[in-house]
Amino acid sequence: MSLGVRLIIDFVDLVFYLIHIESLVHLICDYGLTGDSDFSAMHRVGSASNGNNSTRPRKEKRLTYVLNDSDDSKHCAGINCLALLMSAASDGSDYLFTGSRDGRLKRWALGVDRATCLATFESHVDWVNDAVLVGDSTLVSCSSDTTLKTWNALSFGTCTRTLRQHSDYVTCLAAAEKNNNTVASGGLGGEVFIWDIEAALAPSKCNDAMVDESSNGINGSGNLLPLTSLRTINSSDNMSMHTTQTQGYVPISAKGHKDSVYALTMNESGTILVSGGTEKVVRVWDARSGSKTLKLRGHTDNIRALLLDSSGRYCLSGSSDSMIRLWDIGQQRCVHSYAVHTDSVWALASTPTFSHVYSGGRDFSLYLTDLQTRESSLLCTGEHPILQLALHDDSIWVASTDSSVHRWPAEGCDPQKIFQRGNSFLAGNLSFSRARVSPEGSTPVPVYKEPTLTILGTPAIVQHEVLSNKRHVLTKDASGSVKLWEITKGIVVEDYGKVSFEEKKEELFEMVSIPAWFTVDTRLGSLSVHLDTPQCFSAEMYSADLNIVGKPEDDKVNLARETLKGLLAHWLRKRKQRMGSPAPANGELLSGKETASRSSTHSRIEVDGSSENDAMVYPPFEFSVTSPPSIITEGTHGGPWRKKITDLDGTKDEKDFPWWCLDCVLNNRLPPRENTKCSFYLQPCEGSSVQILTQGKLSAPRILRIHKVVNYVIEKMVLDKPLDSLSAEGSIAPGLTGSQSQHQAVGDGSFRSGFQPWQKLRPSIEILCYNQASNMLSCMQSYDSVYCMVLSPEMSLATVRAYVWKKSDDLVLNYRLVQGR
Repeated sequence: MSLGVRLIIDFVDLVFYLIHIESLVHLICDYGLTGDSDFSAMHRVGSASNGNNSTRPRKEKRLTYVLNDSDDSKHCAGINCLALLMSAASDGSDYLFTGSRDGRLKRWALGVDRATCLATFESHVDWVNDAVLVGDSTLVSCSSDTTLKTWNALSFGTCTRTLRQHSDYVTCLAAAEKNNNTVASGGLGGEVFIWDIEAALAPSKCNDAMVDESSNGINGSGNLLPLTSLRTINSSDNMSMHTTQTQGYVPISAKGHKDSVYALTMNESGTILVSGGTEKVVRVWDARSGSKTLKLRGHTDNIRALLLDSSGRYCLSGSSDSMIRLWDIGQQRCVHSYAVHTDSVWALASTPTFSHVYSGGRDFSLYLTDLQTRESSLLCTGEHPILQLALHDDSIWVASTDSSVHRWPAEGCDPQKIFQRGNSFLAGNLSFSRARVSPEGSTPVPVYKEPTLTILGTPAIVQHEVLSNKRHVLTKDASGSVKLWEITKGIVVEDYGKVSFEEKKEELFEMVSIPAWFTVDTRLGSLSVHLDTPQCFSAEMYSADLNIVGKPEDDKVNLARETLKGLLAHWLRKRKQRMGSPAPANGELLSGKETASRSSTHSRIEVDGSSENDAMVYPPFEFSVTSPPSIITEGTHGGPWRKKITDLDGTKDEKDFPWWCLDCVLNNRLPPRENTKCSFYLQPCEGSSVQILTQGKLSAPRILRIHKVVNYVIEKMVLDKPLDSLSAEGSIAPGLTGSQSQHQAVGDGSFRSGFQPWQKLRPSIEILCYNQASNMLSCMQSYDSVYCMVLSPEMSLATVRAYVWKKSDDLVLNYRLVQGR
């Protein structure tokens, strides 16, 4: 037999052997036989080996928490969409729904001179791009998180279903006013789907590939349905297990777009659908079948806004070419072109008779145009690009890239009143021609100077900087206000007002080096803090530096672990109440089956040796309950979800959280971490008569302070007194330990209780680092002018390496005797 054949046979045998072992492990796990500690430890090590050798490592699920402003009733990012729900009763309140780039929707009760926030709809994990009302009380929203969600519009934020069909951002929606069930959705990638909302919401017609259902696993007859991985997030029952049937609802797909879709509109009966996007053409569809009807050409840039009249004959389109066009679909031609704006047209709204159009866009301006006479008037000019309009009786609501919404006079019932004020002009028919014929011969002046009502928002954060202590983030918002955030508390610790961001950043600089254990972005208008395992567990600090009372000052605190405990403190309390039994000292443990199952597929987990298995969260890691942060994450089942930490009621399936997060919070265990040690050499200064203490390389925690190194040197120099803690191997437990390879470790527990009586005659030692001096080292003392620095006792090894040594090779520290006492 040839060598190649024998190698193949041996390889096959090995594969079958590994499969057999893995099957046996899973069989044991399935029956819950994981109580034996020796088996559990062996299983973890084995799974780590399998993960490195036989499977490709995969990225673990991320946990994000979004820090909310103290006034949570306000949006904190641009408003992408508006929807109005008119009251049927004459004395009832009308409602305005706003959807924002902060990922949330809000319902406002509208009064004559005020708007009151009644509910916040929070479930999307990215921008809300559009929203429409269907039927009497169903709100449908779409998002850059690729989903559509349905809500009980009159509830306090109940999401009734998540619809998953799009593969990219969902940018726009359209609804048929008289056909209450039909909604169309469009997005990036050219996808257009036509939904029957009633069918999609029916429990017997949902598909586990695209629908998350808000149910309790019981159908109308009380029988349990087959369980799947679907779940919904709502305010009253956040993340419940969901049920589906094998045969589900599938929306109609309108295929034809080759590129992104930015605008949709539909006639009242829901028979005609019109779409537009980056292809610069207006497409007309049969909404009942999804078949293409015709294409209308004329625009020279992206189509951003569309309107259909009630009959479906006439269509208005707004484009990035700054033009508004009126199309006769029956004649398949452009009837009129209106050159009103000086930049892209992003929003359109028409009077009920389709005789006049209100338009807004990138030029910050809102215009009214008579479609027959071409007479136009500039209603108002704002400070931000206009994204959407909603006509409300004789007023119009204007949404923009700002977080506030404004109501302006519009005379929607009789638009001619506006033209009677004068200062109108005739719209041209060529882009940028500005062929305006004004009776006064002057540039148009806005008819209105101030809105009649403003729903204020919180200015969005537009700039941020993570400070070197890796706990504070400096931010600047759209109004120019600079604030300092404490991310392990989720609060603003200092509001500096409108000051220079760069100058404040320099003022707050600290010469400390702490690993980057989180990342931050401001896409949602607020701080989103991202935690990824195992990197997030790389940062530790001493309890004394965190002002933690009741712990030894040299105890190490893992920042990510205590942050996670703080975020899930409410959930843990509710979970304990639900389970009806107190948690053990180290938190609640996962079941044996759950722990073993996760260990078989994930890398090895080790109990943190320095941990005291604290079940309590220390004061610095308590998050505000008045303005609680929101969690965005994803478990082993279903898609991403978002919820305030105070809305987690403890009834959730643990599979809704990342496994590593649960293992940390419930079992107090951390994954193996890299770069937690710093290697260095400790040598006497040149010409010093002090003996060399060590022959090899030393190793110590990165956060070890220089005064600990001083203590170690002093301890070694007291040669005429025996060291009680000196072991046979020459190690000083918990101080510096030697090994046969002469690679030694400096612990951070030395001299916790001070010196012994025989150590009263303490020599004075300085630790130095020879390297190029830096002007930034304000906490150091210069020695020998340029080449040597006396290190501050409070500096950590990581700080010395980052700011003084600045080399890739091992750090070298030098000590010298200053004086004796």
